[in-house]
Amino acid sequence: MSTKTYAGIPQQYGALETSKIVLIPVPYDGTSTFQKGADKGPDAFLHASENMELYDIETQSEVYKQGIYLADPITENSSPEAVVEAVHKITKEHIIKNKFVTIFGGEHSISIGTIRAFNECFDNLTVLHIDAHADLRKEYQGSSCNHACAVYEASQTTNLIQVGIRSMDIAETSVMDEEKTFFAHDMAKDEYWMDTVIEALGDNVFITFDLDALDPSIMPSTGTPEPGGLFWYETLDFLKQVFAEKNVVGFDIVELCPNEADKSSDFLAAKLYYKMLTYKFDGTDEEDEFESNFHESKKEISKFNNEEDEY
Repeated sequence: MSTKTYAGIPQQYGALETSKIVLIPVPYDGTSTFQKGADKGPDAFLHASENMELYDIETQSEVYKQGIYLADPITENSSPEAVVEAVHKITKEHIIKNKFVTIFGGEHSISIGTIRAFNECFDNLTVLHIDAHADLRKEYQGSSCNHACAVYEASQTTNLIQVGIRSMDIAETSVMDEEKTFFAHDMAKDEYWMDTVIEALGDNVFITFDLDALDPSIMPSTGTPEPGGLFWYETLDFLKQVFAEKNVVGFDIVELCPNEADKSSDFLAAKLYYKMLTYKFDGTDEEDEFESNFHESKKEISKFNNEEDEY
């Protein structure tokens, strides 16, 4: 990563010690099966962010002044399992530093690690999965850490709510909870779908946002674009309500697959990330202390390892 601070913000807003927000890039694309290139997503996102206006007109705020620390990228790529463990470990390290932790991928398999870390740190976690694909396979191509398995573990260990789904394998129907799944074709006909989703969420929410949830007319640069997706303002309207009504404890954004001929998707990803931060910290003064409210008793013991984690 060539960027020294997120979006080129002044260093006074980019230091770890004083930042409320941490951004972890994960340039990994080891298991995708259609278009490759998600490993280049974080660099494209960061480059676009450097060219983005930092004043948000809607909220009349500049969220970067809350402090955004750009962490070193996670470059582990020896195996899908090793990537998940590295993401899990580093994400958790920053959560217990009382930071609002965000992750930018990379392919969706990285979310196995991010969700695992947040689930270990927050009580009664809801995972809000915004995606075109169900990603509920227990295993795919010999690994449970494949991009097609991104939220299988979450379906077993958290309150998983899926939004925008319009592509899946028949085997995933045996895992999917249809009462907590909002299919794109139903959402298109239901003006109250946002309210229904929010009612299904618990208090503590982690958002995993696959960019192919968006319609390819506005987000063509993803590994597996699917027609019939979400549009910009309905997405922002929905996210704004989620952030206003729930305690969003963190989020990741994945599956930007940059296209050299069209930079609009890179810029959309940059704007989406910044808008999500803006909604999280809307009404928060720069001087206010940030309390992530992670559960202290979950600081050391991992649900997925018998030994204590040392941080």
